Amino acid sequence: MTSRPAQPLAAANSGAVESAPAAPTAAFAFPASLADVVEHCWGKAAVPVEWNLSREQFEAALARSAAHRFPLGIPQPDASAIRRYLESLHHADLALSCACSMGSGAAWEFFVTRFRQELYRAARAIAGSATAGDAGARELADSLYADLYGLRESEGKRRSLFDYFHGRSKLGTWLRAVLAQRHVDSIRRARRLEPLESETGGERADIAERAAEARVGLGAAHAAVADAPDPDRAKYLSFLQVSLIAALGSLEPRDRLRLAYYYADERTLAEIGRLLGEHEATVSRKLDRARRSVRERVDAALREGKRLSDAQVQLCYEYAREEWPFDLSVSLQDARAATPSAPSAEDEA
Repeated sequence: MTSRPAQPLAAANSGAVESAPAAPTAAFAFPASLADVVEHCWGKAAVPVEWNLSREQFEAALARSAAHRFPLGIPQPDASAIRRYLESLHHADLALSCACSMGSGAAWEFFVTRFRQELYRAARAIAGSATAGDAGARELADSLYADLYGLRESEGKRRSLFDYFHGRSKLGTWLRAVLAQRHVDSIRRARRLEPLESETGGERADIAERAAEARVGLGAAHAAVADAPDPDRAKYLSFLQVSLIAALGSLEPRDRLRLAYYYADERTLAEIGRLLGEHEATVSRKLDRARRSVRERVDAALREGKRLSDAQVQLCYEYAREEWPFDLSVSLQDARAATPSAPSAEDEA
């Protein structure tokens, strides 16, 4: 499985690294022809119910992202360009940032569980010896939380730093960029407030050293953080793989066949409809139902079988979205080899 491997549960997308942050941009009006891709993005975001994030709120986040990418005053793109852009976003990360910005306690709990250690590692990589060891790095990382949570108010509304995330890069990459920029800004402030010359008239070496370290940290942070993976990552991915294979095996043969045609063979909805004698809309509806069934069974297996908390379950999915490590072809090949039968009345309902 190549270009569609993560979609039964989650999606991993590549995109340009997004610098942070730029001011929120005016709303973007999606043409009616893009209703299907907006719905597709919503499905790929796989938003947990407990986050209380509505489809309309997620669509507004997509609109802000599109407005940032295609601002007024430049030649406006056609619908196909907007479609490609929306499909390239990191939908799950955008949904998480949106839910946190909206004040969801469950989303915030997941964010802290997922990113706390990553932020500390990034702060240590960025700050280096320019701050007082781990204490200084932790202070740099912790300085983000108030702004991310949204303690400041603008026009009577709570303003969260998450509002500046547009989903073009992974959320972790964006957070590291924000940390790095804040560290550089702190060095610049120190240079403005402290004397730049020593008593002998030469440049103060300590300030110059801190500035140099900040510049190096800004460029090296990504590689340094990438070298320090979460030690629980392999365990969570193993739990997810076992649960996913079991969930696929419990599906009705015809449902597995649709999934196999779509994900393993990468056939279009129209092609699958011709093979199964179903309308294209029926194929789409049945695929969506099968995905929901798989997700529900996997959730139950992780929570009840593996005794994972909600935050840990979401970590399983996040790690899979970052780089889908599973080949589901073996689990689906028996269904793909089956001969499709005529559609039943229930299928056409």
